[in-house]
Amino acid sequence: MAGQYTCFNVTIENRVAHIQFSRPDALNTFTPDAWVELPAIVRDIDRGAKARVIIVSSTGKHFTAGMDLAVFMQPEGITGQSRDPHLKAEQFRANLRQLQDSFTCLDQARIPVIICVQGGCIGAGVDLISACDIRLATKDAYFCIAEINIGMTADVGTYPRLCHLMPEGWVRQMSYTGERLPAAKALQLGLVNETFDTQQAMIDHAMSLAREIASKNPLAVSGAKAMINYARDHTIADGLDYIGVWNAAMLSGAHMKEAFTAKAEKRDSNFPDLLPLRDKAL
Repeated sequence: MAGQYTCFNVTIENRVAHIQFSRPDALNTFTPDAWVELPAIVRDIDRGAKARVIIVSSTGKHFTAGMDLAVFMQPEGITGQSRDPHLKAEQFRANLRQLQDSFTCLDQARIPVIICVQGGCIGAGVDLISACDIRLATKDAYFCIAEINIGMTADVGTYPRLCHLMPEGWVRQMSYTGERLPAAKALQLGLVNETFDTQQAMIDHAMSLAREIASKNPLAVSGAKAMINYARDHTIADGLDYIGVWNAAMLSGAHMKEAFTAKAEKRDSNFPDLLPLRDKAL
């Protein structure tokens, strides 16, 4: 997969996939190509069951400066040239959904996604990290809902997700002011799990964490992610019912036996990978 993309480098080793922004000189902004490439990479890994964990990291001084401003400078923006305001509004909504799906695929992936942030994580970068499972940051990192600074409301995923990850009052403050949230405060508020002195220390920790997750039963890990996402979006009663339905169908005695046996024999467990998904309808 490496070398096939213009905005990202991709490697897969020991069941861990690493997606890395590759345009540091351009502050890793989201160009039209990036919006297409990222979901294509994630879906290829997830649907093909090519890894058990995904790590997303970046290069250069900043994680990402967000949307490439050239996108806004295009005469038609993300809409066409029709003069009918209602048709333009419908088209805008449909085009925006495609951008939203570029990050939703991370939330919907069957496998966990660990994201590593250094320097600035601005605008669309906040949308991106909000869709991931585990967030790590360097101590010099900061987060900024910058859309207010260019006269717009963030619309790619920040608000539906960020209010589940940190206190609402801080989401409001960041949204209304466009101020930077430093990594230390992000750690205090629970937006990030840990902070690190250097980017390499952060990546090393992410790799260690990913290898640990990859050693677990993929079916159980996938189930845990599905249950957490479901609990986030539903009532407690709904969540209790759904986990019962899930385990009634997918609790594997054979997988549990392997876990117990491996522990007794002091060896690594040998679990089967998730199965690839069909790319076409039956």
